[in-house]
Amino acid sequence: MAASEGGPKRRLQPEEEGAEEPVLSLVDVLEEHEELENEACAVLGGSDAEQCSYPEGYVKRQALYACNTCTPKGEEPAGICLACSYKCHEGHELFELYTKRNFRCDCGNNKFKNMTCKFFPEKEKVNAVNMYNENFFGLYCTCKRPYPDPEDETPDEMIQCVVCEDWFHGRHLGAVPPESMDFQEMVCQACVRRCPFLWAYAEQLAVPTVTRVTSLETDGGKVKVDVTDECLKQENTAALSDIIPKEKETQEQAKDKEKESCNGPSTSMSTEQPSQVVVNGGGICLEKEGSRSACKLQKLTTDQDMRKDTAIFWPSSWRSQLCTCQACQDMYSELEVLFLLDESDTVLAYENKGKSQQEGERRDPLMTALSSMDRIQQLELICEYNDLKTELKDYLKRFAEEGKVVTSEDIQQFFEELRSRKRRRVDGMQYYCS
Repeated sequence: MAASEGGPKRRLQPEEEGAEEPVLSLVDVLEEHEELENEACAVLGGSDAEQCSYPEGYVKRQALYACNTCTPKGEEPAGICLACSYKCHEGHELFELYTKRNFRCDCGNNKFKNMTCKFFPEKEKVNAVNMYNENFFGLYCTCKRPYPDPEDETPDEMIQCVVCEDWFHGRHLGAVPPESMDFQEMVCQACVRRCPFLWAYAEQLAVPTVTRVTSLETDGGKVKVDVTDECLKQENTAALSDIIPKEKETQEQAKDKEKESCNGPSTSMSTEQPSQVVVNGGGICLEKEGSRSACKLQKLTTDQDMRKDTAIFWPSSWRSQLCTCQACQDMYSELEVLFLLDESDTVLAYENKGKSQQEGERRDPLMTALSSMDRIQQLELICEYNDLKTELKDYLKRFAEEGKVVTSEDIQQFFEELRSRKRRRVDGMQYYCS
C-alpha cells in the first residue's frame, strides 16, 4: 500500500465498466474537497510536517509511515514520522500506517544502513520501546495480505484493533461487524483471548454483532443456525454442522459444573488470567481482600456461553466504564493495556485534535486582510468583495437556468472579463492635481 493510496479504510466498490462519467455540480466538488480535507486532517492529527518528532520522545499518538525502499521485508521493521516521510524519504515507496501509540521516529537510526535523518543525524541506535508488527511491511490482518489486495475482489472494510493496532478485514473477525456508525472501537480475537476480563464488560457494553440466519435440513427437520460471513464461506453442510449448537446440558450437569467452578478456577482459563483474577461460573472476582466492595469488575457477572472466539465491538464511551481500582490497574499494567483508561488515547480523540487545529488555522482570508487595514481601506475592500460576490452569483445563475455544467474554462473566462472591466475603469479615470 503506497502512501499515495491512503491507509486501510472502507473499501470502495470498483466502477462498472462502460459506466458514464458522473456529472458533478460545483457544490458537489466543494463538498467532496472539504470531505477529503477533513479526512486528511483527521489522519495527520495535527502532526508536524516541517519538523521530525524525534525530540518529543515516544509520542502518545502520531501519523506514521514505513519505507519499503529503505527497510524492505527481511530487514528490521522501522517507522518514520510525517516530516521524515516528506523530506528524508521523498520518492520512496511508503506504507501509510495511519496512527500508532507511544512511538518514536526511527528515521536514520541503525535500522537504516545507508542513510541519516536530515533533521537529526545523531539519533540513538534503536528505540527500545517501539512496538512493530507486519503492518510495517505493508501486510495486515490474520491473512497477512496487502491493502489494497490486487488478488482479493471481495468488497470489505478494514477495521483497526484498539489494542494491538493491527488492521483486520471485517470478515476475519469471527463475527459480522455492526454497521460502521454503531461502534467506535474494536478489540480483535487475539487480544480478547489475552484480555478475557473484557467479556465481563461486553455483556453490558458491547455493540451486538450482525447475525445471519440460515436453515439446514436434518433428520429431525429444519434447524436455524446463526451464521457469520466466515461460516458462509463453508461450501457444504458437513462443515456447517460444526457450528450447530450442541444440546443444552442437563440441570444436573450444569449444577456439577457450577459446583466445580466455585471450588477454584478452571485449568484452561487459569493459564490466560493474571494472578490476581479468578474466573468462575458466577463472574470475575478479585483475590485481593478489601478491594471487592470498590471494584466494578467484581460486581459484574459474565455468561460463560457468551464467550466466543470473536472480536468485541465497543461504543465510544466504553472506556469510561472500566474499573479503576488499584487491583484492576495492576491487572491492566500486567496485560500491557493500561492505556485503555486514557480517553485521549482513542483514535477519535486523536482525529478531533487534528480537526480542532485545522479549525484554528482556517481563518477567513477577507477578515485576515481587513485586520491590517485602516477604516477607509476596509470599506473599499468590503465594497469590492460584495461586487465580486454579486457578479459571480449572476454569472453562475445563467448556467443554472440553462441547465449547463460549469467548467474550469467558464470560471477562467469570468475572471478574465472581470479583470478586463477593472482595467477599463482604471484607464478611464481622470486625475487632478490640487
